[in-house]
Amino acid sequence: MTTSEGVVESAEQPCIRLDPIKNTHLPGKTSPSPGKRAVYGDKDSKVTANGVHDIEDRILRITGYYGYNPGYSSHRREDGSESHADTPGSEASGDSRSSHTCTGTLLKVLGGLLVVLCISSSWVGTTQVIKLTFHSFSCPFFISWFSSNWNILFFPIYYSVHVLTTRDKQTPIQKFRECSKLFGEDGMTLALFVKRTAPFSILWTLTNYLYLLALKKLTATDVSALYCCHKAFVFLLSWIVLKDRFMGVRIVAAIMAITGIVMMAYADGFHGDSFVGVALAVGSASTSALYKVLFKMFLGSANLGEVAHFLSTMGVFNLIFISCVPLVLYLTRVEHWGSLSSLPWGYLCGLAGLWLVFNILVHVGVVLTYPILISIGTLLSVPGNAAVDVLKHEVIFSVVRLAATCIICMGFLLLLLPEEWDSVTLRFLANLADKKSEEHGEDLTESSVSGRSRSRANGVVSIPLA
Repeated sequence: MTTSEGVVESAEQPCIRLDPIKNTHLPGKTSPSPGKRAVYGDKDSKVTANGVHDIEDRILRITGYYGYNPGYSSHRREDGSESHADTPGSEASGDSRSSHTCTGTLLKVLGGLLVVLCISSSWVGTTQVIKLTFHSFSCPFFISWFSSNWNILFFPIYYSVHVLTTRDKQTPIQKFRECSKLFGEDGMTLALFVKRTAPFSILWTLTNYLYLLALKKLTATDVSALYCCHKAFVFLLSWIVLKDRFMGVRIVAAIMAITGIVMMAYADGFHGDSFVGVALAVGSASTSALYKVLFKMFLGSANLGEVAHFLSTMGVFNLIFISCVPLVLYLTRVEHWGSLSSLPWGYLCGLAGLWLVFNILVHVGVVLTYPILISIGTLLSVPGNAAVDVLKHEVIFSVVRLAATCIICMGFLLLLLPEEWDSVTLRFLANLADKKSEEHGEDLTESSVSGRSRSRANGVVSIPLA
């Protein structure tokens, strides 16, 4: 079979000669470049070497279709994604998209590191200000209640930032009603307000109150380290209640956390303030874990606006329903305040402000950056508090306490491993082994080639063995 100037010859059919149209060029339309010849198949419908489809392109070429250009038939249009990917413009757009992705990831990581620093600093500041406040005002429940009331400011702060960063024209009431759909399609009613808010507000108050009581018995470093055990308790509760995936490494981390707790309690013997302080800190971590698991169970799909609405609602519940508790403690002389003018308002407001900043950064940071960085920020409060305790309070840590703190921190880090960490690690090791074997094979090839070249140069002939 031979082809020439659009003529198709076949042994089975009579030969028909079709003269090409002299001029198929129309104004404003493209025409095929002169000198190009198409090579067509005879019976199959495959694309030939120059990319021309054998049947459809012949028809378009003969009829002089407007704008026809050989090689751009419907077959090419069907594979348009592949041909488009090979063009320089598509390569440039792909490079720009990859560069934008890398830039966004880099900015997210840098922003996450900044958030980590702010979270650890605010939590260290909160813990140290609590220790300073106890020197002149030893009323932990009043401090916890006063600080929790500041959660009311969470939604106003969110709305202010939302208005400044977006073009949303909703009024605060409209935005509040929109976010109140978290309680149901009909919005927030009094019954739903009490039913949904009461358990979370009680757990929140217990977590803070037990944490403050533990700070009266132990150093800030010990309490912050023991509080990190809440991550292990969250895993155990999620595994039991939420039926999350079982992971052996997290079981090991939970065992390490329990080991650290026992070692911390054993440091000064199982008696006295040290043991009570460890029990209070573990209780605070337990209630915090229960709060987070319940939050994930009922409000796991909430957005940032709904979370801000919920925390402000908890502040309102705390102000209305829990205000009777510090009043009862005052009347029973369990916590005596004295006159309102004698209260250390500077310490109280500074403490409440730092606590509010910490909560805002934790909830906002999950949206802005990677959640693992938020957990690392909490963990970094342990060495931060240790540095302050050593430099300012001249605390001397025993070997047992240091070992317990390190074990708890290591368990905390193991809990941060993703669920697919084992398969990812195995794939990475397999790829690394493949690369090493390829490099070893290339080295052997290069050495054999150089050996043969040296043999030829010395006039030596290598005879292969049978």
